Amino acid sequence: MKRLDKNIVLGTWAWGDNNSYFGNNYDENHFKAIFDEANKQGLNIWDTAYAYGNGASEEILGNLIQDMPREEVIISTKFTPQMEDGTENAVSNMLEGSLKRLKTNYIDYYWIHNDANVEKWTPKVIPLLQSGKIRHIGVSNHTLSEIKRVQEILNEAGLKLDAVQNHYSLLDRTSEQAGILKYCKENQITFFAYMILEQGALSGKYDIEHPFPAGSVRAKSYNSKLPELTELINTLREIGVRHNLSVAQTVMAWAISKNVLPIIGVTRVKHVDDAAQVLTAGKLTNNEIKTLEQVADQANVNTIAGWEQDMRKDN
Repeated sequence: MKRLDKNIVLGTWAWGDNNSYFGNNYDENHFKAIFDEANKQGLNIWDTAYAYGNGASEEILGNLIQDMPREEVIISTKFTPQMEDGTENAVSNMLEGSLKRLKTNYIDYYWIHNDANVEKWTPKVIPLLQSGKIRHIGVSNHTLSEIKRVQEILNEAGLKLDAVQNHYSLLDRTSEQAGILKYCKENQITFFAYMILEQGALSGKYDIEHPFPAGSVRAKSYNSKLPELTELINTLREIGVRHNLSVAQTVMAWAISKNVLPIIGVTRVKHVDDAAQVLTAGKLTNNEIKTLEQVADQANVNTIAGWEQDMRKDN
């Protein structure tokens, strides 16, 4: 199985986008070329969730992976408390649905998608770990104190927390500032960083002259912020030139240089190729990292979404 370190996770949030969140209408055939290119480039870690299109993302991914050896792909999917069925077996029921859609008998990384009720949901993943239906457990959108509590509950059963997945980007470094990255490093917990490109706002594709598609949730979330991001995009471009990287690739390189595992949404073959190229590039220098973070701080743009929290408030 491919190692997680020195890698990039391919995200499928926008696959099966049936609620116009991202403003695309791609069908499964569109994603086959992306999947094939990922295999060609040696990228095989896929992140999805039942919450992404009410299972549509999982179904597309499952159809694509069904003809390849299971050990050659790493699958990450999630239990979302807000979508539970109200039964005693809500976690296992959602997992069974994911297994069916993904056409597999186990999940490599299974996440509690948010911190709705740590005391209730954490114990319910323990039997799933013990059964082998999930190989690693992770938590997403949890504060440091909640992460530590999850760790305590799992430790009591002789298990451990393997991964944390939080929003982490140049515009939202609250997980770092709250000590979560430090805690993960000290406890051999892999930190998966989602939205490092801020859903494209830090990709270099969108600016004042080229806003997000009208009517999409991304447009509502980011178009008003694009003017404040101009200097940061320009700085990313300048640093990227030194490393022969695009704006988006420079963001990926920043994340890798921070020793986190970035998740990159892939809706085009080029996104896969860009990610593969970053893995062969060297890390950014400490001065370049410092410059990017200073410019980002000066932009003072808040991109914490409604379902998320400022992790520093936990301190």
